[in-house]
Amino acid sequence: MADKKKKAVDVAEKDKKADSAKKTDLKKESKESQKESSKSKSSESKQSAKDAEKKPSVFSKIAKYFRECKSEVKKIVWPTPKATFRNMGIVLAVLVLIGLFIFVLDTGLVALLGLIMDMGKGA
Repeated sequence: MADKKKKAVDVAEKDKKADSAKKTDLKKESKESQKESSKSKSSESKQSAKDAEKKPSVFSKIAKYFRECKSEVKKIVWPTPKATFRNMGIVLAVLVLIGLFIFVLDTGLVALLGLIMDMGKGA
């Protein structure tokens, strides 16, 4: 019985040692990967600096512009004729209402101004 407990304790100690060894290995690997990533970042920044120096030609910019225009035109959803006529009716109705409002407001203000001017003459 004591032998079994001793073996269990030994196994647990070995597991702890193995875990601590794995942790130190992981720490070493993470430090190495950080060093490598910093090296790769510096090389990437050098590469991006070179890419920045290489400007695309005017013709490639123009071609890209027209390709993008073509793709945007394909995305347009045109309204149906029925929807167009309905919207036109709404616009015309709003125009008539706003025109009537401005007419009434203008007429009222002119009448008010006429009253004010007549008061000035009577005094």
